Amino acid sequence: MTSVLTAVAWPYANGPRHIGHVSGFGVPSDVFARYQRMIGNDVLMVSGTDEHGTPISVQAESEGVSPRELADKYNRVIVEDLQGLGLTYDLFTRTTTRNHYKVVQDLFLTLYDNGYIVAKPTKGAISPSTGRTLPDRYIEGTCPICGDDGARGDQCDNCGNQLDPIDLKNPRSRINGETPKFVETEHFFLDLPALAEQLGTWLSQRTDWRPNVLRFSENLLKDLRPRAITRDLDWGVPIPLDGWSDQSMKRLYVWFDAVTGYLSASIEWARRIGDPDAWKRFWLDENAQAYYFLGKDNIVFHSVIWPALLLGQNGQGAKGGEPGAFGDLNLPTEVVSSEFLNMAGSKFSTSRGKVIYVTDFLKEFGPDALRYFIAIAGPENQDTEFTWDEFVRRNNSELANEWGNLVNRSISMAHKNNGAIPNPGEFHAIDTELLELSKAGFATVGDLLGKNRFKNAATEAMRIASHANRYLSETEPWKLKEDPARRDTVLHTALQVVSDVNTMMTPFLPHSAQKIHEALGGEGVWAAQPEICEVSEEGNADYPVLMGDYASEQAEWGSRPVRAGTPLAKPKPLFGKLDAELAETGPEWAPIV
Repeated sequence: MTSVLTAVAWPYANGPRHIGHVSGFGVPSDVFARYQRMIGNDVLMVSGTDEHGTPISVQAESEGVSPRELADKYNRVIVEDLQGLGLTYDLFTRTTTRNHYKVVQDLFLTLYDNGYIVAKPTKGAISPSTGRTLPDRYIEGTCPICGDDGARGDQCDNCGNQLDPIDLKNPRSRINGETPKFVETEHFFLDLPALAEQLGTWLSQRTDWRPNVLRFSENLLKDLRPRAITRDLDWGVPIPLDGWSDQSMKRLYVWFDAVTGYLSASIEWARRIGDPDAWKRFWLDENAQAYYFLGKDNIVFHSVIWPALLLGQNGQGAKGGEPGAFGDLNLPTEVVSSEFLNMAGSKFSTSRGKVIYVTDFLKEFGPDALRYFIAIAGPENQDTEFTWDEFVRRNNSELANEWGNLVNRSISMAHKNNGAIPNPGEFHAIDTELLELSKAGFATVGDLLGKNRFKNAATEAMRIASHANRYLSETEPWKLKEDPARRDTVLHTALQVVSDVNTMMTPFLPHSAQKIHEALGGEGVWAAQPEICEVSEEGNADYPVLMGDYASEQAEWGSRPVRAGTPLAKPKPLFGKLDAELAETGPEWAPIV
């Protein structure tokens, strides 16, 4: 058994999340985590809401509440959405906990003591109208290197180069469009150049990463500069140094705060399960693996910045040093980044009004329809456009007509003729060929899932379902009334394949997988779901976290023989067919215009 950390990017708590968000961090990570549990590995899936920084302050001001009240509001909205989507977090927490503050500050102090954090004067961007500091990512302009007009103050996604806001041509605030004012200030910087050689060595060994992630990361190494790790803010984690901790307008930068959350959430999880050292088997064991799931706009923080922080904490950069209180921490095994899910040719964007919120989608279509679309047609290796036409087509032709129909008619015929899973008679060549194809699928689909090739894995599982449908069309069991032994063999074969494909589909479609498990006569929990737990912390209102009892679920990777004689009830349709008009109009809450 291998310990597998599934580290999921932290959604920002300044509003509800849209389907573009969960296509990057949510569904891929859960598919991976569910599969890893099914093959018997020890999985820790952690994340939480990212709740500090200027955008929270700006949004809070516009809503007439405090930053903490705003974070409380949207933390709950996001937790409920992710629970509804069935994301099996061992802990989904938040960055405003005391535990998180302590871990972030401890990491900062270790990096400072090891010499990888240095203070220096710099030019900071502020809003002329409010006097508030503008985060690098909230400044846009023209890239001085490639000329792209969509560059941000920290990097250009077009050419991959690291930038500073003052480098941009024609800089403008994403908040209100005004030109930032640059003023003298003093901040701490992460000395990335002192970690560049070690980063390069480590990255050169990541040969099996997705090519887009690897190319982007290698390009970033060509121009590493010291990066600000503090900002002139009043909302965030205080700087734990004399002369700095009592400054009301100095805080640790939110990017440092958020990535450290993977470690702090792991430590919090261990405490919550009553085994304070449990996190160590995921972070200190040299045989443990760590997979990070995110959208491509966060690659730099996970393939360069976070590994650099870990190297510095471990004392493994050019300046040496000693591991901090956390020990010698593991670097990522793989950074699994998805591209952008677009709508109408433009990236999903709350600020630009191009949004389909997860909440609305779940209410209308349920979780598995969205999970399947993201898995089979999502932005795994390239930007992908979401259209209602494509969603309707995938739902109707694949989920309903292919998979749902196979399940329904196989169980219906067995129920009608036998009332139970029938005993098979003599197997013919056509039966054994299908059974062998189905069993072989576990190796093929499993290998693809283990390599995070979710689209190919889902496609392969659906291919086996298609074969089973053709098998039923060729054998025509409904015409075998006069040959019940042959009919029962065909139906037994079909039900075995339904069971097999359901297992393969469980990471993708856990809600319907549970229903199929029950329709085949199974009892108990096949595919576990996350639970919302209300927790408290002195001085703050109660808040929700996501946890779950995943060890008790029955789902295991591999073919399980169906038991003849198991009673079967008349099945209910799994996937409703969507009105063709939806493809042309969209729903009322997200119309096609």
